[in-house]
Amino acid sequence: MVMMSRRNFLDVAGAAALAGLATRRVSAASSERVRHALIGTGGRGRAHAQHFSSFDDCEIVAVCDVDPQRRNIFAERLPNSEGVVVHEDYRRVLDDPDIDTVSIATPDHWHTIIAVAALNAGKHVYVEKPGSHNIREARLLAKGAASGKCVQFGAQGRSSNSFREAVAFMRDGGLGKIRMAKAINHQHRKPIGREPDTDPPEGVNYDLWLGPAPRRSFSQNRWHYNWHWFWDYGNGDIANDGIHQIDQARWGLSVGLPNAVVASGSQLYYDDDHETPDTQTVVYEYDDCQLLYEMRLWTDYKLEGHDNGVIFYGDKGRMEFGRGGATAIFIDGEEKFFGHDSDVASHIRNFLDCAKADTPEALQGCIAEGSTSAMLCHLGNIATRVGRKLHIDPKTGDCKSDAEAAAMYAREYREGYELPELA
Repeated sequence: MVMMSRRNFLDVAGAAALAGLATRRVSAASSERVRHALIGTGGRGRAHAQHFSSFDDCEIVAVCDVDPQRRNIFAERLPNSEGVVVHEDYRRVLDDPDIDTVSIATPDHWHTIIAVAALNAGKHVYVEKPGSHNIREARLLAKGAASGKCVQFGAQGRSSNSFREAVAFMRDGGLGKIRMAKAINHQHRKPIGREPDTDPPEGVNYDLWLGPAPRRSFSQNRWHYNWHWFWDYGNGDIANDGIHQIDQARWGLSVGLPNAVVASGSQLYYDDDHETPDTQTVVYEYDDCQLLYEMRLWTDYKLEGHDNGVIFYGDKGRMEFGRGGATAIFIDGEEKFFGHDSDVASHIRNFLDCAKADTPEALQGCIAEGSTSAMLCHLGNIATRVGRKLHIDPKTGDCKSDAEAAAMYAREYREGYELPELA
């Protein structure tokens, strides 16, 4: 039997989903449809294509990626491929006044730049997590909530009916006082080995891919997906998968920015080109509770019943969020199951409904909340990298009396790829 990793399975499943879109689509009058553009055609881009194309009131009209092979194959698999315009440069997408909405599934270091440019061009925006590469960007993008346009953050758990019911149950006192939530991210991500610098693939606009990041030679290990593990482009797995659990934990605890952050992280498993940790623990301290993040990228077995999940600990028992939904387990052994539903489709449906009605206040994953969760990820990484406790102003997120940590709130941008301001 040939064994297939989860990542390879998702790649194959994504391609199959794209290939079958045409048979699932329900027709609708073109005047009723949202005209949507996809920017980024990796794994998340394929998921966007699957879901946006599944709704009869949404038509994907443009696709953008710096990799010509990826973008062309991607566009050909869309149900209305003959009408899809293909672009290398995201700015050409934003130049089109007939495009209503865009979704951004690029590497992290491009998220805020493209999102702000899209808002300035009058588009509604669905941006993948973490939405920002650093705290300065997270703060800027949060201002997009007041732009009058919809900015949906890709933390799709916010649109899970089971999670929403479970959060309401906890806020109504169903578990008593909750003093701790544990956000768990443990899975097995294989080592990436070591790759030499080479020429970029033929036809790839590598300078545009680098964008605001420092200029450096191409390497396959800094390219498709593996860019997550390098500080110039990504933020490690805390902002890749872990952000979902951190966002849900913060949501259930009903907290914002912390008073302090304590972290430890390193590579206990990888011995390769990785820069970001494979093992990380972060404690976020609040007035009357704590949020604990645990990450292990070398465990291919479940701990506490989860690979990725959240556990809330209350006086009356605990609440568990996971891939199978939400369950409350009480001290006396009784359980209350809140069900399980498709959160990605619901999240995108919510975005489309709000974009069509111009009601950003009805978004279930608004960027103001998403940017706060992203800031927790960035603070966790900063505390890990400086190796000491950070004392935070919970109103502003500023780091108190630590110049080294404060300097990591922002980055330098290459000439021609500067961070824009909201119009």
